[in-house]
Amino acid sequence: MIRYQILIEYVGTSFKGWQIQKKGNTVQGLIQKELSKILKEKIKVYGSGRTDSGVHAIEQSAHFDCHTEIKDIRKFVNSINFFVNPYGVTLLKCIKKPQKFHARFSAKKRLYKYIIINRPGMPMIEKNRSWYVRKELDIKLMKKGAVKLLGKRDFSTFRASSCNAKSPIRTMEKATVTSKKDRIIIKFQSQSFLQQQVRSMVGCLKYLGEKKWSLDQFAKVIKSKNRRMCAPPAPAAGLFLERVFY
Repeated sequence: MIRYQILIEYVGTSFKGWQIQKKGNTVQGLIQKELSKILKEKIKVYGSGRTDSGVHAIEQSAHFDCHTEIKDIRKFVNSINFFVNPYGVTLLKCIKKPQKFHARFSAKKRLYKYIIINRPGMPMIEKNRSWYVRKELDIKLMKKGAVKLLGKRDFSTFRASSCNAKSPIRTMEKATVTSKKDRIIIKFQSQSFLQQQVRSMVGCLKYLGEKKWSLDQFAKVIKSKNRRMCAPPAPAAGLFLERVFY
């Protein structure tokens, strides 16, 4: 068997997420179907991790095994893209890898980006690729809040009740808030994330930016390890899996 890594960009709006489910279209399901069709064998695709319904990817990473060596990679990528592009999915690269490579378990870091549009007028071009917040947000306060999320800690506050991770302990290596005109970009980097963790952290930072919470209250919410203390999670539309590092 020969192993290949694929890098994928997709708009998640019309999908029920990355992972195959009993009902609904998924990115994994679409790619798996088209790979099997072109390679003329049953292909199983393994992703670096799940993205929820409506979440996008700038560079999702996955791998698959097949019996036949793909000799013309460029032609192969173009063939797959012919079928998946109409659904808002595109293969960026296909790379031959050793058998020890695993899209999920070999990953050392994952970088997520969240976009907030903060202005009086609702966005049209980025309507399904951002979170529209009309009330002016305090960027300086949000930046201070992001710093409090750094380091190794119990992130139970930000963990969905349906999360099946064995431990809520994660190490946040990067947590930044930047702004340019009416766009606020929040980035988080860690080896792995809990279910809905990023969207929950963004929701709490938004509460902080709206001054519904003080910085001390925000810190207490983090330390509480209590999901009921968490602000409502940010919508999926503004979230992007930006890159997976190996």
